[in-house]
Amino acid sequence: MKKIAILGSTGSVGTQTLEVAEQNADIEVTALAAGSNIDLLEKQIRRFHPSLACVWDPVRAAKLRDSVRDLDVRIVSGMDGLLEVATEPQSEILVTAIVGMIGIRPTIAAMEAGKDIALANKETLVTAGHLILPLARERRVRILPVDSEHSAIFQCLQGNAENPIHKILLTASGGPFRGWTRERLAAVRVEDALKHPNWSMGHKITIDSSTMVNKGLEVMEARWLFGVGIDQIEVVVQPQSVIHSMVEFEDGAVMAQLGTPDMKLPIQYALYYPERRYLPGARLDFAALGSIAFEKPDLSVFRGLALGLEAGRRGGTMPTVYNAANEYAVGRFLRKEISYLTITEMIEAAMARHTVMDAPDVERILETERETYEYLESAFE
Repeated sequence: MKKIAILGSTGSVGTQTLEVAEQNADIEVTALAAGSNIDLLEKQIRRFHPSLACVWDPVRAAKLRDSVRDLDVRIVSGMDGLLEVATEPQSEILVTAIVGMIGIRPTIAAMEAGKDIALANKETLVTAGHLILPLARERRVRILPVDSEHSAIFQCLQGNAENPIHKILLTASGGPFRGWTRERLAAVRVEDALKHPNWSMGHKITIDSSTMVNKGLEVMEARWLFGVGIDQIEVVVQPQSVIHSMVEFEDGAVMAQLGTPDMKLPIQYALYYPERRYLPGARLDFAALGSIAFEKPDLSVFRGLALGLEAGRRGGTMPTVYNAANEYAVGRFLRKEISYLTITEMIEAAMARHTVMDAPDVERILETERETYEYLESAFE
């Protein structure tokens, strides 16, 4: 029996992880954590019977506690609750499907407790990769990528561990605004940006995909996961989302992982690695597909990706500023408080004023996040 805990169980990756658990009788869910959706979390608790569940808000946690008083489950809240879920004694793997830098401390706690990490929380490596990777080696735990692109790279490297990577070709769909000009982007509404052509994801990551900030974060995540330099990672737009990423080796050979755009494949691969199991769902029909297109991303239009590459090259605390500014800006855009192009304007302004500190510890990372929020609140009232 494979025992798992999930941070972010009511989000897109979390719910799909539970779908994978339903399809495999040998997965036991021992602990769940969610932000605020206690109605869905209650349904998950009743279906999967975890011994522990966390809700971030203590008021909602109290309400959930009352709703499930007929069940043998303990309800906790806040960061202390997340840490309890992350270190729940029975679990072997922690699925970090939570969004944002809030995932850093629970991920570290889980690793220190000897848990393998099925990593979907990209912010953890973006801002603290220099802490996470050495800790994984020290504790002898595995970091198994769940993002489709990083899972694809990971799959391409199986059997090639001794062969140096020449280049990673990180694919991007281009989002809903591929081919647009900045002038046209100025009129984008929230409803427009939430219409991704290929993937069904949460609101925040869907906006990030539309700005290509998500790809900037993924470049930085790949840099840590696979031990390469930022300039060894090339972003390639592949609009059909059929090729999920590629690896070029020193002899010029390129390995690619292909499949339908379905997050359950990388989730299941991470949970059962190195085993592959049958996964229900659509399969690629190459005759129907006909051709696969490739494009270069337009960095002058999609400034979010250009700024991400800059943040990755500068390193230290700069990736934290990039990520925090984006989180703040996307939140305001979703609330319809700012325009679409203001998202990248905020990121650029926050990066321009920041003095980089190398090798920050967790407290410095979190303080940099707070400072970035405070600056943007005062500069973009």
